[in-house]
Amino acid sequence: MQRRKFISHASRAALAVVVAPRVVRSAAAGAPRLRIAQIGTGHAHADGKIAVLRRSADFELVGVCEPDEQLRRAASSRKDYQDVRWLTEEQLFNTADLRAVAVETAVKDLVPTAARCVARGLHVHLDKPAGESLPEFRHLLDTATAKQRTVQLGYMFRYNPAFELTFRAAREQWLGRLFSIEAVIGKVVSAAERQKLLPYRGGAMFELGCHLIDAVVTLIGKPRSVTASARHSSAQADELPDNQLAVLEYPGVIATVRSSLVEVDGGARRQFVVCGDGGTAEIRPLEPPALRLALNAPRGEFKRGTQTVPVKNRPRYEADFEDLAKVIRGEKALAWTPAHDLAVQETVLRASGLPA
Repeated sequence: MQRRKFISHASRAALAVVVAPRVVRSAAAGAPRLRIAQIGTGHAHADGKIAVLRRSADFELVGVCEPDEQLRRAASSRKDYQDVRWLTEEQLFNTADLRAVAVETAVKDLVPTAARCVARGLHVHLDKPAGESLPEFRHLLDTATAKQRTVQLGYMFRYNPAFELTFRAAREQWLGRLFSIEAVIGKVVSAAERQKLLPYRGGAMFELGCHLIDAVVTLIGKPRSVTASARHSSAQADELPDNQLAVLEYPGVIATVRSSLVEVDGGARRQFVVCGDGGTAEIRPLEPPALRLALNAPRGEFKRGTQTVPVKNRPRYEADFEDLAKVIRGEKALAWTPAHDLAVQETVLRASGLPA
């Protein structure tokens, strides 16, 4: 897709995100809550998703499926799973009026599990990253499109208010012609967590950097080229790529994404900085979001010069499921298209040093 057309598409998508409601709301007037289930408890975001679904005004959580007995016992001891109904996968699929499934398995099982859900005619909230096989993911999206079902990816900054405003700033050309994006995301993980990541050759970029790659592609589309560099920097003798850099190149723009699993207090330095010849938008940290705008002229409701912009701090995932409920009810289409998700996945694989 030509860059200008992609930016136009991404801008419209960003607009749809920006105008999404920013407060917890009740279910649509007179509408019953939508029935949803969760498959898997092994994903790093699984507990957060179940917590949001249990307090959702839009969804009724009918149960959780965890075929791994050890994982099920472990989850049962955590507060977010207290008193949930445990189901087999067949019981889950046979639940009356089930509309959607949140897929929160280990990464290797995400896409195959989502494929079984879509085959049953269900909408899917699919956690990230979407596996290591681009053809397998493409087949899932094609099947969902053919069945008129939505696959919503769980990239956690899509509904972050600071990112929403940054997308708006780029779309409305407050920043002028973009020339640079600098993205950083890191943390320290334990030896046990590192062991869980070893089966995935993409390392820190595959695990963490994917979130920021999604934001870069939302802004300026699929890169012309991707250069990936990976190092093992920990004292742990496990050879996990835990210190990575990807350079995404576009006509006139260079984007860098750094991701690490060895950075002390890495959350405080997580950042997403978009620079143009008319201004800069800097999000640092990403959560709770803090946004600074530097503008060479008044733009929208903002003045010329550098200013800190107050943004709300919503709990993760609330807006994701509010938006998904609207999609299922037919009130809107999801802003992120299958074409976007496929471009993100290809870029994630290349940035992680994996074949695409």
